Amino acid sequence: MASRTSSLKFFSLLISSLAIVQMATADPDILTDFIAPNKTVDGNFFTFTGMRVLVGGDEPKNFTVLKATLAEFPALNGQSVSYAVLEFPAGTTNPPHTHPRSAELLFLIDGTLEVGFVDTKNNLFTQTLQTGDLFVFPKGLVHYQYNADSQNSALAVSAFGSASAGTVSIPTTLFATNIDDNVLALSFKTDVATIQKLKAGLAPKP
Repeated sequence: MASRTSSLKFFSLLISSLAIVQMATADPDILTDFIAPNKTVDGNFFTFTGMRVLVGGDEPKNFTVLKATLAEFPALNGQSVSYAVLEFPAGTTNPPHTHPRSAELLFLIDGTLEVGFVDTKNNLFTQTLQTGDLFVFPKGLVHYQYNADSQNSALAVSAFGSASAGTVSIPTTLFATNIDDNVLALSFKTDVATIQKLKAGLAPKP
């Protein structure tokens, strides 16, 4: 397993190279160079420092996402781009989810990942990614990532063609939003008791 420092150097190289990648975008065109608040801005406005915690930091114990989207980085407004750094400790997963406003281009910096998505014809496309591989998840389709390695972590970065790609978690959407138990039981051809167990497992921990 490459060192965390080497991985971060690889990550910085990727950021530079992906700056020229043009992805399909759902963001509206703007008529100015950029959108700034009603005040004079300088280079600080165009700088995001939220990823500095990766440098020299400890690896997380659970799957972790660090985002640079419009919500965290206002300078992205109108620029049709955002990033996320995905940290996968051994044996962890990024559960099935969708991004309604953008495709996702994932670059695996370190480790291995099992990835997949399901298209609108219910075809499942899977791949085992090795360090250095890229994989595209088409816009709006359900997809996942899983670090099946029980000993080693994995690190990836994802680029999006929207400043606000959005994330819809399938487990959370179905079992943590108060959808009626009977509706879910009938939909999944199971019983209410099973649905309640699933909801309990996804309930916020005290």
